[in-house]
Amino acid sequence: MKNIIAFAGTSSKQSINKQLVTYASSLVENVNTTILDLNDFELPLYSIDLEKEQGIPENAHKFLAYLKSSDGLVISLAEHNGAYTTVFKNLFDWMTRIEGKLFFNKPMLLMATSPGGRGGLTVLEIAQGRFPFHDGNIIEVFSLPFFGNNFSEGKITNDDFDEQLKNAVQQFQKSL
Repeated sequence: MKNIIAFAGTSSKQSINKQLVTYASSLVENVNTTILDLNDFELPLYSIDLEKEQGIPENAHKFLAYLKSSDGLVISLAEHNGAYTTVFKNLFDWMTRIEGKLFFNKPMLLMATSPGGRGGLTVLEIAQGRFPFHDGNIIEVFSLPFFGNNFSEGKITNDDFDEQLKNAVQQFQKSL
């Protein structure tokens, strides 16, 4: 059986992106799913001086090991000020010091949601431009705008958006 890793690129305990990634990963059939929480991988802010003095923290190695051992990735990125969250960018920076091509060409379903009408499109554009340089194999991209209006009780309530996500998940599943 295939193994997928799912996570939201945020440390928010009430993350709407974690709710979305949990729902999306539940739609992938016949896989073992591990949902990671970035709060379980606390890291100091990256700096070259800190790396030289103390090396790369164990939590960066642990997270990277999860990515490496998976057959696919389901990621929902939170957007802060039009970019990745600090916690995700910091984890990303640490992991690239271990393995520059950190996504290992694993099939990826890349998503974002937000309370607003763009649904995290800006961070998705950044990731779509950056992840391929790190062997990101982005199979599908999904954006859910107006989270509060379109998601309730653990699922997407808008039929059109739910169908879009299910189609994206189907394409992702075929690539595993």
